[in-house]
Amino acid sequence: MKLMQTEKTLSSAAAKAGMDEKTARKYRKLGKLPSQVKAEHDWRTRPDPFVDIWEEVRLALVVNPGLEAKTLFVELQRRYPGRFEDGQLRTLQRRVKVWRSLEGPGKEVFFAQKYEPGELCESDFTNLNELRVGIEGQPFDHLLYHFVLPYSDWETGTVCFSESFESLSEGLQNALWKLGGVPEAHRTDRLSAAVHQDIHPEIFTRRYQGLLDHYGMEGQRIQAERPNENGDVEQRHYRFKRALEQALLLRGSRDFQDRREYVGFLERLFSQLNAGRQRRLEQELAKLNRLPVQRLEACKRLEVRVGAGSTIRVNHNVYSVASRLIGETVQVRVYAEELEVWYGQRQVERLPRLRGEGRHRVDYRHIIDWLVRKPGAFENYRYREDLFPTSRFRMAYDALKKTLSGARASKEYLQILQLAAQVSESAVEATLGWLIQKEEPIRFEVIEQRVLSGEQPAPVTEVEIAEVDLSTYDRLLEKEEEVPSC
Repeated sequence: MKLMQTEKTLSSAAAKAGMDEKTARKYRKLGKLPSQVKAEHDWRTRPDPFVDIWEEVRLALVVNPGLEAKTLFVELQRRYPGRFEDGQLRTLQRRVKVWRSLEGPGKEVFFAQKYEPGELCESDFTNLNELRVGIEGQPFDHLLYHFVLPYSDWETGTVCFSESFESLSEGLQNALWKLGGVPEAHRTDRLSAAVHQDIHPEIFTRRYQGLLDHYGMEGQRIQAERPNENGDVEQRHYRFKRALEQALLLRGSRDFQDRREYVGFLERLFSQLNAGRQRRLEQELAKLNRLPVQRLEACKRLEVRVGAGSTIRVNHNVYSVASRLIGETVQVRVYAEELEVWYGQRQVERLPRLRGEGRHRVDYRHIIDWLVRKPGAFENYRYREDLFPTSRFRMAYDALKKTLSGARASKEYLQILQLAAQVSESAVEATLGWLIQKEEPIRFEVIEQRVLSGEQPAPVTEVEIAEVDLSTYDRLLEKEEEVPSC
């Protein structure tokens, strides 16, 4: 069509277009392109094997739209033995697909959202165990509190171990202070996991609202079982995990010396991911509200009574405290990763917070003085395993049981444990290791003498490596050169 405007003859234009002159004359007469006169292919090239029973299939789909084509095909093979071959499954799948698109129920519609700078932030917890990160060779099971700005995609996160209010409060405040401002609204999921961990859900709701009020943010929650409404942070979960997986592969190892090294690794990854978002982030920063004068204390305060066993129960876990507090009511401040025990406006204990429920942490220093007076209670003590500070103490107790009677072994071990509490756990452990290695009998008097004297046991294994004389290799090579050739 273009060439006919520049060429003198139709035959010349047709030749340059690679077309027969008669064909060119036909399209010139029609005034249409070949694609405009092409007939639609609306006929079958082979017989339809399901034409006779399609109404039966259609009715089944109308009643139960969730039925799969394979399920229907198996049912047809059962009803009509020998009529349908396995290779015809694909034909039925195509027909069912066409029916769903033309006559089936409508599908859920997702509506793209437009965000304004500084308007919204989203957050959620995500599990990172699938990445198999380790600390000193041990699996490091943990979560990440993930914070995202939907407009600029700026993100950050805080390592945590449960979906608790304390983890939420610490993670959110870490993100806001790192960002340097406060968006208008904060969107989360239903926070059901965090709420269910709290004994009184209404208290959780009040504390969360207090956190939002402190920063002047509006709280938004998505509908139940609608993660797409928090889609930006959900998508960032996927992309961040993929980026972290690649970073770990590039590093060559998933094991870290300590948690600080791992957290630093995550911070560098976040900085790398945020590097290309600075322009839109600057637009956000210009719209953010100011931070308050100070952070809000990210803890839960509980009033707990110390039981007769010198223990307290916090969030379905058991912790020991000093026996002098038995019968008293103490205040426990529950943080994301630790507990503070206060009495008389003084902090008397700082304990690592246990993960999960139904666990216990009993410090032998809290109860050893009374346990020495009641050695018979040790053998069947509910939390006895907590009274072996290290594996060497456990080995020492097992060795005592082999040489002494049950009551005598318990009394001897408790005296050793009391010595560790009063003098030095590390010194007692080192002495126990030396006696076990030398296969010497475990006796309190021997351990006490060595520990109080300050005598340090020799290293369990001393290895001496002789210096290598490299000239030996020179003489060896010289002898090879002297060997006559054949």
